[in-house]
Amino acid sequence: MKKLILITAVTLSLASCGNNKKDKGTSSINIDGSSTVYPVTEAIAEEYRAVDRDVDVTIGVSGTGGGFQKFGRGETDISNASRPIKEDEKKIAQQNNIDFVELEVAYDGLAVVVNPENDWVDCFTVEQLRKIWEPGAQGKITHWNQINPEWPNEEIHLFGPGVASGTFDYFTEAIVGESGSSRGDYTASEDDNVLVQGVSGDKYGLGFFGLAYFEENSDKLRMVAVDGGEGCVEPSTETVSDGSYAPLSRPLYVYVNSSSVQNNPKVVDFMNFYLDEAPTLLKDVGYVPLTPEEYKEQKEKFQSFVEKHQQ
Repeated sequence: MKKLILITAVTLSLASCGNNKKDKGTSSINIDGSSTVYPVTEAIAEEYRAVDRDVDVTIGVSGTGGGFQKFGRGETDISNASRPIKEDEKKIAQQNNIDFVELEVAYDGLAVVVNPENDWVDCFTVEQLRKIWEPGAQGKITHWNQINPEWPNEEIHLFGPGVASGTFDYFTEAIVGESGSSRGDYTASEDDNVLVQGVSGDKYGLGFFGLAYFEENSDKLRMVAVDGGEGCVEPSTETVSDGSYAPLSRPLYVYVNSSSVQNNPKVVDFMNFYLDEAPTLLKDVGYVPLTPEEYKEQKEKFQSFVEKHQQ
């Protein structure tokens, strides 16, 4: 009888341990969206994984627009974005009863880049960039000397983000004057590494993407300054932070799903960790932190959102 009681007790104990382990099982946080914001979120996630090994943080790169499509359907917890959400994207979320909060996490500048063998251009005016990229340039503005007669009579080979990219939206709005308004005869990719390879392998190549990707590949590319009306300025931590690199400086965002806040406490933990650690980690991946006051505002904004949806 004592033996039977002992066996039963051991069995219950093991079952209890097994249940505890199951309860403690790995949680998942699903993130998708902007390729520009990806390095920021991945750096945070890497640190977070070391702090909480029971959380599986996965990060996709569908572009800002692609990420918002998934986010609005409830397929992701967090969406990386290099532009604010659009009205049609908000409607998708509303139709699926998804509320969200928009949080600024960093600043970034867009780098205009050429091949290192390009020795004729050191600075573009906004007007020159518009002349190259506006819709009316397609099939007409095809050679470098059409921008400046002193430049070579050689074809310009253009590389840029695809239409689902927030970087594409931002660049076209800042340079052309209308978001999404661009010539279509260029090599487009949501993967910035493809753009790097394209320009670095083509003497007559010209492209644009986030400053962080240039800094990762500065040995393969040359950055060109931009004159927004106050003289030629190159993007850097300082010029992006103080706003002198205009008009190609911008905030970067993450959006958090209300359902995830309600149903997955780890999402709340992760976002609090994100906002706490971002100022330290951002410089390591080539981005510009917000000011301490701005991060405080974002933390308060997120806390209010959590309280609203955890009542």
